Amino acid sequence: MGRRTQHTLDDKLKEAEETALQPPPMYKVILNNDDYTPMDFVVEVLQKFFAMDTDKATEVMLSVHYQGKGVCGQFTAEIAETKVAQVNKFARTHEHPLLCTMEQA
Repeated sequence: MGRRTQHTLDDKLKEAEETALQPPPMYKVILNNDDYTPMDFVVEVLQKFFAMDTDKATEVMLSVHYQGKGVCGQFTAEIAETKVAQVNKFARTHEHPLLCTMEQA
C-alpha cells in the first residue's frame, strides 16, 4: 500500500469518527396557549407525557398561560415528534384545542 493510499484511508477514518461522535440535534417540545383548554388538563398532559411532578407541571402550565408557550423538554427529533403527536391526539380525544409543537433547540 502506498503512502498516499494510507494517508487517504487515515483521513477517511478520522472523518468517519468525527461524524460518528456528533450528538444528535435536539428539539424543544412546546405547549402553546389557547383560550379554551383548562389549566388542570394542561397539568395532566405534562404529568402524563413528560413525567413532571405537580409543582413542575404547574410551573410550565403557568408559563404557557402567561407567556403564550412553555417548554416541556428537549428531545431527539424522533422522540419529540412522538410526544407532539401523542399530546395533540390526547387533546383532540378530550375535545381540547391544546397545540403541541416542536422547534430546534
